[in-house]
Amino acid sequence: MTVTGQGNTGQGNTGPGNTGPGEDDKRREAATVKAAALIEALPWLDRFHGQTVVIKYGGHAMTDEVLRAGFAQDLVFLRYAGLRPVVVHGGGPQVTEHLNRLGIESVFTAGLRVTTEETIDVVRMVLVGKVNKDIVGLINRHGPFAVGLSGEDANLFTAERKLAVVDDEPVDIGLVGEIVATDPGAVRALIADGRIPVVSSVARGAGGDVYNVNADTAAAALAVALGAAKLVVLTDVKGLYRDWPASTEVISQLGATELARLLPALSAGMIPKMEACLTAVRGGVPQAHVLDGRLKHAILLEIFTDSGIGTMVVPQMSDVAPSSTGGVRDD
Repeated sequence: MTVTGQGNTGQGNTGPGNTGPGEDDKRREAATVKAAALIEALPWLDRFHGQTVVIKYGGHAMTDEVLRAGFAQDLVFLRYAGLRPVVVHGGGPQVTEHLNRLGIESVFTAGLRVTTEETIDVVRMVLVGKVNKDIVGLINRHGPFAVGLSGEDANLFTAERKLAVVDDEPVDIGLVGEIVATDPGAVRALIADGRIPVVSSVARGAGGDVYNVNADTAAAALAVALGAAKLVVLTDVKGLYRDWPASTEVISQLGATELARLLPALSAGMIPKMEACLTAVRGGVPQAHVLDGRLKHAILLEIFTDSGIGTMVVPQMSDVAPSSTGGVRDD
């Protein structure tokens, strides 16, 4: 008589459809690692359950198909885990691409897009009608969660004309706006209904004009208005470098005072992102983060692990306490 092992585990039987003890050990080890990850997430699930997290979506994470799919999965995971994610997005590269197709030159002054009447129509069409709907569609592959909004809708964002500064002189760059008021009522209603609001970064003016506004700035303004627990800014770098380009060391956390001191020396691309973080924490948001959106599931790694990733900005460094892993993490 042949002995084939105990029950249906296949132990001792290496025939078709069964695995030996070595494979079984590997499966158990893999399952144990997954269980440890879930246990590590437990205190953060408890901490942020029911809390609003505003995420500025941009950079490579918006263009790479694998990262786009991962971003949508992250948002749905947050929703099922009891958090309340809100997305704010721009779409500069997509706007430039469409303008090129139409034979309209893209002009930038002091890093800001010069926005004419003709250009704002394209900005509005691309951000609201294309990019926003693409993001909503990605998320809704997983369920009826995402609802698209423009900053114009229900007067969510009201803006005034913003001037660029060149050689210490103000320069008119057209329909580029600075947000001066935020009415989050429509977003609150969607959150209360269990939806994931997805907001494009255009705004209305008091006189009826439509303005192109910076998405980092818009995300910070909305995070403050909603009383969010976190602002998360996805970008194409690992975080805020301590001494770029001399060093690639990333500052893991810093207070508002130190960030304000560093701002003037930052690269042009990082200034609006770090200004957004500073605006958020000074406006009452406990934490603001700059994360590398090129890393798949960066949002989950930040929120649900002890060490976190990227750079975290807090109102003051006394708000930061040692984590259980010996690193530093706000708890």
